[in-house]
Amino acid sequence: ASNTIQNIKHIFKLFKRFSHFVDIVCHIQATSPCLHPHHIREALQMITEQGCDYVFSVVRRHQFRWEEVDKKDCKNPTSLNIDVAHRPRRQDWHGELYENGSFYFSTRKALENGLKQLGKIAYYEMLPEYSVDIDVDIDWPVAEQRVLRFGYFGREENAAVRLFLCKVSGCLTNGQIFTSVSGEDHVAINARDVAGIQMLQRENIEVILMSCVNEPLSRGLLEKVAQLAGCGLWFGEQLNGLEVERLMKEKKLRWDKVAFMGSESEDREILSQVGLNGVPCDSVVADLIAAKYTCQRPAGNGAVREFAEYILMLKKKSLLQVLQEHIDRANF
Repeated sequence: ASNTIQNIKHIFKLFKRFSHFVDIVCHIQATSPCLHPHHIREALQMITEQGCDYVFSVVRRHQFRWEEVDKKDCKNPTSLNIDVAHRPRRQDWHGELYENGSFYFSTRKALENGLKQLGKIAYYEMLPEYSVDIDVDIDWPVAEQRVLRFGYFGREENAAVRLFLCKVSGCLTNGQIFTSVSGEDHVAINARDVAGIQMLQRENIEVILMSCVNEPLSRGLLEKVAQLAGCGLWFGEQLNGLEVERLMKEKKLRWDKVAFMGSESEDREILSQVGLNGVPCDSVVADLIAAKYTCQRPAGNGAVREFAEYILMLKKKSLLQVLQEHIDRANF
């Protein structure tokens, strides 16, 4: 396996005709999921404005290090960065800088020389809450939780959803209809999805189930589903952006205050206009659009609950941004 420098040099060779247009190279590692645009922008300025040849990301750690010894030698290990007799409190100790692997900036000239003749070198210190590094499997659950609070979700992130619109067929149900001997139609609704709808309503987010006449579910059956979920029902001739806009005008809402969950190709118009959209993993439209949230669960099996939790996570994240400024980073 080749290292990063060799890989970048290989890219230069592949695009030799264009490499002379490149002045600065930034290597961003996908295993650091809490990297934000402002980190990149500020580190880049250290190259363009401060004349650095090489800039790398670090994090300050408050960890006491010890020498590794061979047990066969019967040698006592020695402390590498503290006086054991005067062990400092972590919050009183300045700590040490460690590479966190988020990114590495370099001028093209320095890279072409294999980083052997560097002029000015500098590090960019990132706060510990953004310094997440995934190396082994057990790092995943920690990274997932850290991303929810400290990850970057894009400028279009919408945490102020006021209305959640959800298609019944293909989202709340898996599209199956059961017919009894007496001719009555039945559908199965996942209790987790019902609980997800109720979670949103407790947070003052209105929920409306949506369907239209060209779908197989009867209006009577849809009304029972809405009654079971404890939310509203919209049933019309056809479901499109114009109909949703009329509904929004009635409620005096803008598109960016609306979340929508759809599943079919005809839902693309609405999915592309709302502030927040989601699709079940097994839906037709999942392969047709770049949804802001693609559920891991399929339709009728907890997808609505999963998307509801995502909506509430964004709301919680916006409320936590103020608290982030008061983190005791010395004890992080």
